Amino acid sequence: MLGLAGWLAFTFLAAVSGAVTAKTAASFYARLEKPWWAPPSWAFGPTWSVLYCLMAVAAWTIWRDHGFAGAQFALGLYVVQLALNAVWSYLFFVRRSGRWSTYEAAMLWVGVASTMIAFWRLESSAGILLVPYLCWVTIATALAASVWRRNPHLLGAR
Repeated sequence: MLGLAGWLAFTFLAAVSGAVTAKTAASFYARLEKPWWAPPSWAFGPTWSVLYCLMAVAAWTIWRDHGFAGAQFALGLYVVQLALNAVWSYLFFVRRSGRWSTYEAAMLWVGVASTMIAFWRLESSAGILLVPYLCWVTIATALAASVWRRNPHLLGAR
């Protein structure tokens, strides 16, 4: 269980870094024009909390069954996508860059998909645990692009 606790702590560091860089996220997000299909703002916190738990369990499963040496590539991809995850909030809420946050969300999607495939090849249950994350990042990427297009005055081309 200590290993699982470590993966949970490591994974939630990305959540904390995103929260710290997005101090004014709620008020800024409320000002944005959003598409009709945008999830309500209250859904983001609980959804991300569940996704971070699923991500950590997936990484722990890979580590438990294969170790770092046996899953170096897959766990490396996990770290890369986690770093991309943490950077998005900074680009969107601090830099207020629609362009770069949208590009970065697309890179995150590729990172999550690559990690999911790598995990799946080692342990299908770990790959399956990342499916909801990929679905959510798909929505988030489309939302970032849509919000950027609707709010050029707030999310300029920086």
